[in-house]
Amino acid sequence: MKLLTIDTSTSTCSVALTIDQRLAGEYLLQLDRTLTNRLLSCVDTLLSDAGIRTCDLDGFAVALGPGSFTGVRVGVATVKGLALAADKPVVGFSSLAMLAGNLPWSSYTVCPMFDARKKEVYAGAYRCNEVPLPLAADCVLPPADFLKQIIGPAIFVGEGAEKYRDLITSSKGADAFFAPWNVHQPRASAGALLAADLFTKGKTIPLAELNPIYIRPSEAELAKLHRHP
Repeated sequence: MKLLTIDTSTSTCSVALTIDQRLAGEYLLQLDRTLTNRLLSCVDTLLSDAGIRTCDLDGFAVALGPGSFTGVRVGVATVKGLALAADKPVVGFSSLAMLAGNLPWSSYTVCPMFDARKKEVYAGAYRCNEVPLPLAADCVLPPADFLKQIIGPAIFVGEGAEKYRDLITSSKGADAFFAPWNVHQPRASAGALLAADLFTKGKTIPLAELNPIYIRPSEAELAKLHRHP
């Protein structure tokens, strides 16, 4: 199966091309504010270098969030457009599960964390065998509240773990472990493993139902609620 996987849920843009159980290529770039203009360029470069055309692909996959509202929206919209043009199926997966996938076969609980701003984190708790399995639903909370839910040793990974390292250490003590710096960025290749599992189980998503998972309402939605209580 030729699969293109895209993640834009953080300031890191990641695109992976997998063929059956082989990583044919991956493009990872810290894009920040230039995301919209550069994402399709990343896709074109990766496919061109691999000698693959969009019509040759068997499917697409995308990280649905949580994460940057703009980033997740751009990634989902891009995959919708590509899948519609190529008439190929699509699957979506949790951005936090993808990040947890950087630490397969960990004997400890893996806690991926993104900085959600407003003194909160997007966070989850996973058992990471070959494919990460959630131990609880992904959430957005103040980091101290999230840490109260984690029992026993855990590995913390992601930009949120880096930002709140001192708090995690003071809260968890000897039960706190931190992933090395080279795995703190989410990678589309880890998402491709989740995607392949979803395709195998037949869990494709109709394009009309492929939507971001923000967990918390956007600023625009909050403003609307305040205007119309």
